[in-house]
Amino acid sequence: MSRDLTLLWHQIRYEQLTFWRNPQSAFFTFAFPVLIITVFGMLFGGIGSSDYFFGLTALQYYVGTIAATSVLGACYSQLAIVLATRRQNGLLKRVRATPLPSGTYFLGLLAHCVLVSVVDVVLILGVGRVFGVPLPGPSHWPALAVTLVLGAAAFCTLGVGVASLIRNAEAAPAVVQFVLFPLVFVSGTYMPIHADVINRVADFLPVRPFNQALLAALGGDGGFGLAGLGVLAAWGVAGALVAVRRFHWDPRPE
Repeated sequence: MSRDLTLLWHQIRYEQLTFWRNPQSAFFTFAFPVLIITVFGMLFGGIGSSDYFFGLTALQYYVGTIAATSVLGACYSQLAIVLATRRQNGLLKRVRATPLPSGTYFLGLLAHCVLVSVVDVVLILGVGRVFGVPLPGPSHWPALAVTLVLGAAAFCTLGVGVASLIRNAEAAPAVVQFVLFPLVFVSGTYMPIHADVINRVADFLPVRPFNQALLAALGGDGGFGLAGLGVLAAWGVAGALVAVRRFHWDPRPE
């Protein structure tokens, strides 16, 4: 057990060092959601709570949805692209040849993505506070922590699942965005959706339930968005099944 934990710690440390040694990538990973919430703060900071934003102020709503988007970026988009690139340049093949267990490798990636997501969310909450959005109270933090970890895990498995279907690194950004871009919009990330039909469909997709679970954790009584968490867990299992069946360590022939 201690050996497994040591290997896991070294893998998390490796992923963190790799991330921070690319300062340009690290900077824009955190700068983009901060820039978006700053722009939204200047545009919508004076708008009070309304039915249009489901009883929240405009900026309370966007703090939740942009926080969800930052987790998507760290745990789904970047992970799928990184794995496709590592597979093509032979790094995954070399990792496979080491004594490092496959499960430890992917747990290290998951922990790294969770850490990046936490930093993103903290930055977004901080910018929101500058524009008058109150920080979550003590009773909100358990639900927020569970939602973030479960959401990060689900989108990591989906990222690995999508990476297993990508044939080469050049195609990875296009494939990732093709899947993510429409989901973000129909899930009400950038504007609330009040069309019942669209919401009913989006409730069975992974992004809207994550948005709703985060909004429940950040606002109101800070409760657990159990329905959203259940959908996220189901998508996480689906992504894991695809990854287990289809993931390749070796570069794929063109």
